[in-house]
Amino acid sequence: MDAAYSVDGRSGRGLVGLKSGAIVAARRLADVVMPPQCLSCHALTATSGSLCSSCWSRLKLIERPYCARLGSPFGYDLGEGALSAEAIADPPPFDRCRAVAVFDDVARGLVHGLKYRDRLDLAGCMAGWMVRAGGELIGEAEVIVPVPLHRRRLWWRRYNQSALLAGTVAANAAKPFVPLALQRIRATAQQVGLSPRERDRNVRGAFGVPAAGKAAVGGRRVLLVDDVYTTGATVKAATRALLRAGAAAVDVLVFARVVRDEM
Repeated sequence: MDAAYSVDGRSGRGLVGLKSGAIVAARRLADVVMPPQCLSCHALTATSGSLCSSCWSRLKLIERPYCARLGSPFGYDLGEGALSAEAIADPPPFDRCRAVAVFDDVARGLVHGLKYRDRLDLAGCMAGWMVRAGGELIGEAEVIVPVPLHRRRLWWRRYNQSALLAGTVAANAAKPFVPLALQRIRATAQQVGLSPRERDRNVRGAFGVPAAGKAAVGGRRVLLVDDVYTTGATVKAATRALLRAGAAAVDVLVFARVVRDEM
């Protein structure tokens, strides 16, 4: 028997090839029965888990140049390490923040689909884009932690979208994922519709790190993952809790961020 097809334990390449062929055939059959659709508008696409050309062209990706601290996009290159006016006037407690896209149109639809419409299928694709956008932060991270929901909201929603994203990012990067290192110890009102000052007040003191969490983050560089960065109130409050618990430093990775004043 040809070695390429031997399955006697010395070479399993033939068996692997058969399995791979079966998987490809099954995927093709699935595409015939249920053709791939755009993750955003549901138009037919060539491959599953992707955006159509129209939605992709409207997804405002955040690429360099951007603020080295907040990751907010610049209209022109200000040089390596340039900071935005916001980062200079009100430095955040975290070291760096990165986002995939501007929270507008297509990005908003994806976030809301995952967050409010049980579109759990979106988490893998969104996290994949986050891995690309936050490559440097992920590479330096020693542990990955999601922004938590309060237990009452988690019971109502049944899942934490930030934990889904963080867990997938951690799995893709082979980094430790500690979903319970940070806890929301106080129930808070929805942030939607609140002013920046009201948002800060709403989440102040809302997060805590239990003893087991302190052991997980103590002395380590933490990557904090959330779905959206609006004013930063939530991730700033969460970062302060992690730093009080002994984290060496905190970076933030989100799928989308609100951009108000692009330079």
